[in-house]
Amino acid sequence: MEFMELLWAYLVVFVLAAVPFFEGYGVIALAIIAGLPAVPSILIALFGNILTVLLLILFVNKIKEWRRKRKGDGEEKNPSKRALRAQSLWKKYGLPGLAFIGPLFVGSHLTAFMSLSFGGTKKKTSIWMVASIVVWGLVFAVLSHFGVDFLGYEDKSFFKDLIEKN
Repeated sequence: MEFMELLWAYLVVFVLAAVPFFEGYGVIALAIIAGLPAVPSILIALFGNILTVLLLILFVNKIKEWRRKRKGDGEEKNPSKRALRAQSLWKKYGLPGLAFIGPLFVGSHLTAFMSLSFGGTKKKTSIWMVASIVVWGLVFAVLSHFGVDFLGYEDKSFFKDLIEKN
């Protein structure tokens, strides 16, 4: 792959991993299947996902502080099914449980938001969310690597093969 193509591909990996609901672990799998080198793809996707989650935590925390100063805390009157499920996870497993289970169902950004809403501190939520993103990213990277290997694509790009067939 030419340098500019590789740079462009890594930029796409970063942006997709940074976008909410496009999780870093999913982008890592796509990058590996697409034939990008695994280690840089993993690092770039993790950085993109972690950066936006930490920015979200900072932003939500600032809004909570501002709201607390202005009005005081108000409770949500009709929580959604997702919020109720997340609240039951929170009560059962606490912040670590929500941080590790949540990203698989609702995404890391929404999980971080819910963690703060349920009473997690900025520091603890940041630590647990970063740990969760790294663990799930590595799990999916290993699964993708061995899945690609088992399919016989170890040195080939999935998309390159598709293009060559057409």
